Amino acid sequence: MAKLSKEQRKALIEKAEEQRAKNPQPKKKVSGFAAIDKEADKLSSQN
Repeated sequence: MAKLSKEQRKALIEKAEEQRAKNPQPKKKVSGFAAIDKEADKLSSQN
């Protein structure tokens, strides 16, 4: 990935924050590790 200038990074961050404000993600009921474990179980059962 190319090195971005401070202005470009700032613009990307602002754009991402606006998108998050418009489309808030519902809070997950499980912790990050629990979600990873669940995903791992799902993937291992497919194989």
